[in-house]
Amino acid sequence: MHIQCVVITGMGAISPLGSGVEELWNGLVAGRSGVSRMEELDAVKGLRPRIAGRVPEVKAKAIPRKARRTMSNLSIFAALAALEAIEQSGLDADTLTGGRTGLSVGSTTGSSQALEQFFKLYLPENSLEAIRGTEFFKIMNHSAAANLAQFLDISGRVIAASAACSTGCQNIGLAAEAIACGKQDVMLCGGTDELHPLTVGTFDIIEAASISGENNPTTASRPFDAKRDGIVCSEGAGILLLESYEHAKARGAEILAEITGFSSLCDSSNMASPSTEAIGRCMAEALNDAGISDSEIDYVNAHATGTLQGDASEAQAVANLLGNTPPVSSLKGHLGHTMAASGAIETIATVRMMQESTIIPTANLTTPAAECSAINNVLHLQERPITYALKNNFALGGINTSLVLRRHK
Repeated sequence: MHIQCVVITGMGAISPLGSGVEELWNGLVAGRSGVSRMEELDAVKGLRPRIAGRVPEVKAKAIPRKARRTMSNLSIFAALAALEAIEQSGLDADTLTGGRTGLSVGSTTGSSQALEQFFKLYLPENSLEAIRGTEFFKIMNHSAAANLAQFLDISGRVIAASAACSTGCQNIGLAAEAIACGKQDVMLCGGTDELHPLTVGTFDIIEAASISGENNPTTASRPFDAKRDGIVCSEGAGILLLESYEHAKARGAEILAEITGFSSLCDSSNMASPSTEAIGRCMAEALNDAGISDSEIDYVNAHATGTLQGDASEAQAVANLLGNTPPVSSLKGHLGHTMAASGAIETIATVRMMQESTIIPTANLTTPAAECSAINNVLHLQERPITYALKNNFALGGINTSLVLRRHK
């Protein structure tokens, strides 16, 4: 097994701030929020939250109808983000389809919207007669990866890791490992999810959803803040194009950043609440994989979803490992929690921060909670160079992930 340097040469995003990486970045810099009132939540009995982060209307017809027939929103988001990443990278069609390009893309589940439609047709008369043959391709758990592979004519390896909120970050790490080990030259990777009342309801049932902000939705997601009260669910997709340094150099591609470290570990102590110790171990292993010391991290892009326990555990773990020197911020105040897409969308934003020497603050963080105050919380836009950044994502089921990114020299 041989190890190769892995670089990022393309990025694409669909988020509650709009279509494309520029819309994402401009919205973050301007301090805009993608969270709004979601009227369809009013019809769900027993559901308390009324807000979410919706993706504005996308240009779905950029995808041919033949490919779109088996796609739900989550696959459409991923396909549009992938097209943007491929265009930025300048990768030619022969390389894309030649067998040395693969993909690693996942979602939390298959399409909840398609699943709801399936049972609406099936349950009233216990009949399959009205169900279209294309519906299963939207429901299956690897729907995004399969649809993307078919649409782009990918013939290399296809991975569809699904680990809830760690999905995007984990797929990036697995893709990087495939390239580092020489199994593929190029990998498209990331995560995608679509919003559904059941997603919001899941977090409400376990009392992890924000129930504030109905009158002012943009203020509801408050990572690390003393008044935080839970997750604001949202949707989107983030896709990155990775390749080996030698492959990128040979074709003259612009290198946006490098992936130098990755860790994915299980916290078996609790199904729902990440522990400080497990988070710290995951971050430390990512630094070890990158071959750097804790003092070399210039910025931490936190998972921080706005939950009481999760934010406190992550803040303490960061403080224990890195002290209070590196700036720390979460983007979920701007975006809400894009679920399986969060790791990828936030990695893309982190790369832009590295390129622009600009750190995006945590939106709605006005008074850091005492249990989150041991870290260097970013309260305002900062101009600051970043050589190494640490990206965290932690998921239900104890699946923890961390990436180390380096600005390309």
